[in-house]
Amino acid sequence: MGAARDKLVDGLYGLGWAGVKKLPEPAAAALGRKIADVAWKRRGKSVLRLESNLARVVPDAGPERLRALSQAGMRSYMRYWMESFRLPAMDPRRFGTDVAIGDEHILREALASGRGVIVALPHLANWDLAGAWVTGHVGVPFTTVAERLKPESLYDRFVAYRQSLGMEVLPHSGGAAFGTLARRLRSGGLICLVADRDLSSSGVEVDFFGATARMPAGPALLAQQTGAALLPVTLYYGDAPKMYGRIHPEVEVPGAGTRTEKTAAMTQAVADAFASGIAEHPEDWHMLQRLWLDDLEERP
Repeated sequence: MGAARDKLVDGLYGLGWAGVKKLPEPAAAALGRKIADVAWKRRGKSVLRLESNLARVVPDAGPERLRALSQAGMRSYMRYWMESFRLPAMDPRRFGTDVAIGDEHILREALASGRGVIVALPHLANWDLAGAWVTGHVGVPFTTVAERLKPESLYDRFVAYRQSLGMEVLPHSGGAAFGTLARRLRSGGLICLVADRDLSSSGVEVDFFGATARMPAGPALLAQQTGAALLPVTLYYGDAPKMYGRIHPEVEVPGAGTRTEKTAAMTQAVADAFASGIAEHPEDWHMLQRLWLDDLEERP
């Protein structure tokens, strides 16, 4: 049964990559909105979780406002998928016109310093499109990690897709990825990590919209170990096909404290930068899973 399901899931994703890529852009956008609205109306677990997460981000929102936000959130989430399916076939020149990232000079100056750069992003708007902007517009390759998906063939599709956009992709397993990322940084390279959710025992507890969540320690640890610049980045959608973003100031390593204390302080600073971007554009935060610790404790 599991093998049959894995084959079905892989086939559906393969159909998406092959089929959506060939659709005219307006047709792909319309299809994404339709799928999003059908899923939203069904009020499944993912939609209800998204709504619950948004209630923390916008605590004064009433039921009608939350429902409107969750519908917009599902449309934003499906826009991410429709765009991602089409990215490998997109004219690279569009990355410089369709994507506008504020304070780009912070990234360029950090890269020019030769220290290495860690970009940390939340699940906002389209982080794959932001990666294509880095390779296609800034002209710099980078390294990232990807969670091993099931079936394995689906993970291979994701890796091949991201490699086609100019990314080096490492598997998120064991400690091997950390060592490779550190070597890339020491040679002055760039790494990009989606870093707003970590349910592992190594995650760092942070205050996030007034409650405790856990986020990855990796970005802060890499910055301490290699001397690389740690730059939070937040994104948001404009009217299609526009996407915007902001490169936040460097999160510096504290001058005093233990390694654990420094890691906690830096991860909290990253969380605060993420919260500022999410609060401004909550509908573009694609968090359809449990995040806060008291939500995780609800599980039997």
